[in-house]
Parts: sequence; structure tokens; C-alpha cells
Amino acid sequence: MRKAFSMLTAIFIIVLMATVGAFILNLSGKMVKGTTAQFHNEQAVLLAKSYTEYAIMAVTANEHTGANCLNDISGKFGDLGDGTFLYNVDVNISYIGDENLHGSCRTLNNSVDTEKSPLSIIVDVFVKHKDLDHPAGAGAPDITYHRRSLQKI
Repeated sequence: MRKAFSMLTAIFIIVLMATVGAFILNLSGKMVKGTTAQFHNEQAVLLAKSYTEYAIMAVTANEHTGANCLNDISGKFGDLGDGTFLYNVDVNISYIGDENLHGSCRTLNNSVDTEKSPLSIIVDVFVKHKDLDHPAGAGAPDITYHRRSLQKI
């Protein structure tokens, strides 16, 4: 009778340990997925800040009264090796406050109160990236981070 009790106790402890091990593995997988998502979101924020600064620098270097007005900038980052990129960045630049803007410029408002009013731009940065852990794989919807900045030129 005693040998059977020891066998049942050993089986119960093994089943209990296996259940605890499965819970630990499940929790570990969720933590890794959460950390990866947090990393991708932080990378999107940093790319948006970088492209905002790049857009401001490019606008100041570009002649906005000529026919080659800078309205859009795009970029790709993180080559996945199959011709696709992890991050796609689109920058839209809109101009405010200068009547001398060329017609090809995306102008929101060109009514200037005084002649000395500075030219301002609105920089919209959209960073799109895919969730690599999504069950749909390559068909997963994009996660988009948007940043809007107003800058005097």
C-alpha cells in the first residue's frame, strides 16, 4: 500500500511541475513579444524625430520660391532581405505665411499679417512598421506612428 502512495505522489508532483513549467514558458514568450513591440515603437519615435530634423534642414537648404519646392520626403529603414523594409517613413511638408511661395508648394495659408512675418512649416512624419509576430505574417496591417511639428524658418 505504501509503494502505491509514493507512486501517486510522484506522478502528482511531476504533473504539477510540468504545469508550472508551461505557465513560465507562456509568460516568458509574452514578455519577449512585449519587449519586441516596445522596441519597435521606440525605434519609430526616434525615426520620426530624426526625419523631422532632416525635413527642417532640407527645407532651409532648398529654395522654396522656385519651381522645385520640397513637399515630401520618404525613406526606408531596416532591410528584411526580401525586398521589403521594416520601417517606411513618409514626411509631408506644408508651408504657412509667405506670399512668395511657388505654386508647386503645398501651402496651407499664405496671408501674411506683416511683411516681416516668418515662413513657417508644418512637418507631418508618418512611420509605418509591421508587427513581425502577427499571425498574418507579411499580410499584417501596418502600425503607424505620427508626429506633427510646427517650425519657423
